[in-house]
Amino acid sequence: MTFRNAMLICLIMESGLAVLGIINYGWNVEGLQATTRFSGRFSLLLFSIIFLANRPADIYSWLSKRPFHIFALAHGIHLLEVLTFLYLSDVQIIPYRQAGGFVAYLLIFLMPLLADRLEQGRLDEKKFNIMNIIFQYFVWGIFFLTYLPRVRGLLPIVGGSYFQNVILLGWISLMLGMKLPRVLFKRKTR
Repeated sequence: MTFRNAMLICLIMESGLAVLGIINYGWNVEGLQATTRFSGRFSLLLFSIIFLANRPADIYSWLSKRPFHIFALAHGIHLLEVLTFLYLSDVQIIPYRQAGGFVAYLLIFLMPLLADRLEQGRLDEKKFNIMNIIFQYFVWGIFFLTYLPRVRGLLPIVGGSYFQNVILLGWISLMLGMKLPRVLFKRKTR
């Protein structure tokens, strides 16, 4: 898939999710919260493709040759929705609790730049691969820590049902369960 087509599909999906949230919950803070929740789940889907791919070529057929750019676009839209929701709902932000998410967003927006530098020959492939591993497991951890308190009932204002949150936490856990044996087996054969 071309980068342009992948970007258009991402924007169409995000727009569709916004319309779906507004249709189902109204043109209010609750509708924005639903839109934000749907957008986060779409970002999780895109991240799952990147995280579970065996080789870069596996990602290219799904997300174009610039998967980090597509994920950064989708998650950037999600970030704007989150910030807008927090502002409009007067939720108090506790900075030290948001530090991990801040680092995750830095990594998400850094990876497209590093991928471009790799493509231009201005970054060593080994260094890029190290950053990719850090990016994947750190962002995986943030997704895990996003859904764990929801399942435990510690975040009552986030919306979504308990069952949905259990399924999403289960999916995130399963992602690691599918990836680790492949990584460990690969290292043993070297």
